[in-house]
Amino acid sequence: MKKINVIGLGCGNIESLTLGAVEKIKSGNKNILRTKNHPTVEYFYENKVDFTSMDYIYETEDNFDDVYDKIVSALFYELEYNDEINYIVPGHPMVAEKTVSILLQRASLKSVEINIVPSESFIEPLLASLKIDPIDGIKIIDALELKTTHIDINFNHIICQVYNMRVASEVKLILSEIYGDEYDVYLVHYAGVKGKELIEKIKVMEIDKSKNIGALTSLVVLKVDKEKNPIYDFNDLVNIVAQLRSKDGCPWDRAQDHFTLRENLIEESYEVIEAIEEEDYDHLAEELGDLILQVLLHTQIAYENGYFTLIDVTSSLANKLITRHPHIFLKKTLVNTEKVVYNWNMIKYGSRSIDTLSGRMENIPRLPALLRSKKIQNLASEIGFDWIDIEGPIKKVLEEYNELLELIENGEKNTLKYEDELGDLLFSVVNLARFLKVNPEIALHKATDKFISRFRVVEELAKEKDRNLLEMNIEELDELWDQAKTRLDDTTK
Repeated sequence: MKKINVIGLGCGNIESLTLGAVEKIKSGNKNILRTKNHPTVEYFYENKVDFTSMDYIYETEDNFDDVYDKIVSALFYELEYNDEINYIVPGHPMVAEKTVSILLQRASLKSVEINIVPSESFIEPLLASLKIDPIDGIKIIDALELKTTHIDINFNHIICQVYNMRVASEVKLILSEIYGDEYDVYLVHYAGVKGKELIEKIKVMEIDKSKNIGALTSLVVLKVDKEKNPIYDFNDLVNIVAQLRSKDGCPWDRAQDHFTLRENLIEESYEVIEAIEEEDYDHLAEELGDLILQVLLHTQIAYENGYFTLIDVTSSLANKLITRHPHIFLKKTLVNTEKVVYNWNMIKYGSRSIDTLSGRMENIPRLPALLRSKKIQNLASEIGFDWIDIEGPIKKVLEEYNELLELIENGEKNTLKYEDELGDLLFSVVNLARFLKVNPEIALHKATDKFISRFRVVEELAKEKDRNLLEMNIEELDELWDQAKTRLDDTTK
């Protein structure tokens, strides 16, 4: 079987090479370095050990994925002429070395044995220099693959491969979103290399201003001290809610169950909508937090009763999103928004064994009545059960209005009949709103808010006249109402 010895060069000092690494390097096998831009390469020159490097590949490709792929392909090509070769990489072969990961994946397919020969990585001297104990929690992340979702503020982070200003700038932008511009971080250059190691304590906003950034630069971000920086993530929220529900927690939170929290969930949802309509984004951030709290409370209560856990909630949602978006995750072609919605609905109802339109209507939750009726009308329109144009819903509104009016004129005493006819009228108004592309729920909220604003002015006008509203007749109130409308109209022009 062909064999590749993957050998670590250590952190940068010749002393960091292990005896096993030295023995393999001097074994007579062909030595191939990923790069000769590493301090330990001095050992090869001093001991007259022959080697070749893959540095030339970096000049031929536009991105690192292609570079790494080509390096691995070149190694397998070398095995066509050699039974055993040495592939030599900076640091430890299994620490932040993408080519080794690719090599291990492909080796089994090609029946090639991979032998890992370790040396000291840059991590050990870095931890020693900053006095970090890894048991306190540590994450090692490649700067080239860094995303905001990789960051856990309750862990220490070592971000490696911060090798130029462009990468440093991209890392800065990501960290700034989470920690803010003023958070202290550490740039570590030449970790463990005697006479060259340099540690810079700087602010996040200064990361890409350092003059020392190079091939052996890493960034260290220490976990958040909550007393100094009140920054919290989703896991912190989960723990806080669990504490509130614990035996030593808050009496109110401990007393809640799924049913007692129903009203809170509805209320918080409407407060989110209100913040959206006001376009108040600070308020929206706060209200979304309150809505998340309701989700976490329900999840914690379910966990305590053995029904499900948070991972069940997140997994259910993730699987639903993946399954219902085949055009994204399975690369199936969908060309417009309508097809996306239609596809989502087909998958959703199929997973619930709902194969009739009435079944789909019954599956709509008991939303506020205006929203629910609009959704049901939309479903009916999918099969063509709809008015041809807006004249249809206009005539229907008038028809239902006249039927209600007829009951009133006939002196009907049965409240249920009024309820039926009024319901028909409201349903027809929703249909008209749908044709006008107006959300009836929002329209009614706006009308209610408008009424409140006008009534506030009515109160102001009465106060200006030194009148008490309770002492005024309807004609006087109507006059104030008309004045209020005029005043509000003038202020909005």
